[in-house]
Amino acid sequence: MRKAVSGVFLTALVITGCSSGEEQKAPAAGQAPASAETDKLRAALLPVPTGMKVAYGPEVGAFGTLKSTQQGLEALRQAKAERPECAGAAQLDAAVPAVAKAPAAVIAFAADSGSITQAVVSLPSPAFPNALPEQCTRYTADVAGKKVTYRTKALKMPAKGDQSHAYLTTATGDKDTTAQIGSVMIRRGTMVMSMLVVGRQVKPQGIFELARLADETMAKASA
Repeated sequence: MRKAVSGVFLTALVITGCSSGEEQKAPAAGQAPASAETDKLRAALLPVPTGMKVAYGPEVGAFGTLKSTQQGLEALRQAKAERPECAGAAQLDAAVPAVAKAPAAVIAFAADSGSITQAVVSLPSPAFPNALPEQCTRYTADVAGKKVTYRTKALKMPAKGDQSHAYLTTATGDKDTTAQIGSVMIRRGTMVMSMLVVGRQVKPQGIFELARLADETMAKASA
């Protein structure tokens, strides 16, 4: 299964010493023409968080064609995961035709402390990723030639939208180099928001506040 945007992709940037902002600076291509749907998706994206800058986007188009989706898929192809099905678990599956073709908008923010990548997808019918399987709470992967161990726990986030879930993953690489990924999924009707927060240390309370802001922004855009 192909999931995007992948935690493997984003943690590779931290574990291997790269900047998320540097990786995301490729210019957007194939942007969809303006329409009521794309305007709504743009409006559902977060404004620039305090202390951060836009590193990529906003890019609008079919979810499967977005550069961030393609980069996530490429990272999954290159990584040698102990359990390949876990690398993108609990995320939207870009291999499903209806998801790949769905209108979407994505943006990424960066700061010295880390990055936030957010995607909002308008699906043809209500859908939400399954919860993280038990076997995916701990697994290893070879990322850019380095062994990385991923440990994930579900967070008790206050309910958002029609459905929501949140996880915190700690990725440990060589010489105990660590990064954390906070992941949030929220569904409001047929609109699904995916957000990944990456840094050396990611606090659950910060994830919850971003989720609250994202849910409020989605609600306004959907009104």
